[in-house]
Amino acid sequence: MKIIAYFSLVTLSISLMGFAFIPTVKAEPKNYKATLLAEYSTFDARQGVAVDDQYFYAANNFRITKHDKKTGKALLQWDGKNSEIGPLIHLDSLMEWNGKLYGAHSNYPHTPMLSSVEIWDSSTMEHIGNHSFGRSLGSFTWLDRHAGFWWGGFGNYDKVQKGETTAYGKTSNTAVVKMNDKFEIIEQWSLPPGILQKMTPMSNSGGSFSDDGYLYITGHDHEEIYVVEIPKFGSQLIWLATIETPGIEGQGIAWDRTEKQRVLWGLIKQDRHIKKYLIPHIQIDHSLRKNGVVNTPNNFSKN
Repeated sequence: MKIIAYFSLVTLSISLMGFAFIPTVKAEPKNYKATLLAEYSTFDARQGVAVDDQYFYAANNFRITKHDKKTGKALLQWDGKNSEIGPLIHLDSLMEWNGKLYGAHSNYPHTPMLSSVEIWDSSTMEHIGNHSFGRSLGSFTWLDRHAGFWWGGFGNYDKVQKGETTAYGKTSNTAVVKMNDKFEIIEQWSLPPGILQKMTPMSNSGGSFSDDGYLYITGHDHEEIYVVEIPKFGSQLIWLATIETPGIEGQGIAWDRTEKQRVLWGLIKQDRHIKKYLIPHIQIDHSLRKNGVVNTPNNFSKN
């Protein structure tokens, strides 16, 4: 069942029923709108999508199906059977890189939170590798390759899971991380308060870097993608823009890096449809970036 919580921009200074305090936010940045280019019916489009030059890949919690990119025809499937007796519990997103599929996996909604990277040969669809984070920063929800590093998201939730009495990690603890080739975390950032308010009681579900250098992330419920930037100062991502994506409500996303145009793939969980969008170019409001200044003796700040 989909749960959407609405919060005012003025938040309480206390925590109620396990919900984390999220600071008051400023006005949102500029909105853009994506254009739907194509739509495909699948068996498995409930969690994530990956794409290469010839194929797209649809994932649910424990299964991945490979499809012809032009026709949408299903070609091969890796089947983990189910989340109760199979090897996977909650496969949250996919990405393709150098002939391999990389999946962000966790044991959501179980405790303690455990996460891993799962790897498949995209040609044969055989599972070929794994990296375990064990207990880490939350539930691993997405993975991408950018600028010579691995990047990913660890989701935490204000939602109280069945049989529990406290929040599943608290949404405000959601983190975006930068990792080396061994998937060792070398840096991490928090999300802006305004995006956290939109995501609660759920969390960050998908993420993918565009060739413009910005990170595009999703939640679980709203038909929009948030454009963020790694900051030059501090530890909080900078919210630059929002892309309206009618027809997809969060979950995994993937930039098509084989296209000349700005093409991004997503999914609608309820219908198990994969959708292909044209994303407009983003004009950045540089005032959103916080920068210091160098003062000379005549204009030193003294207050």
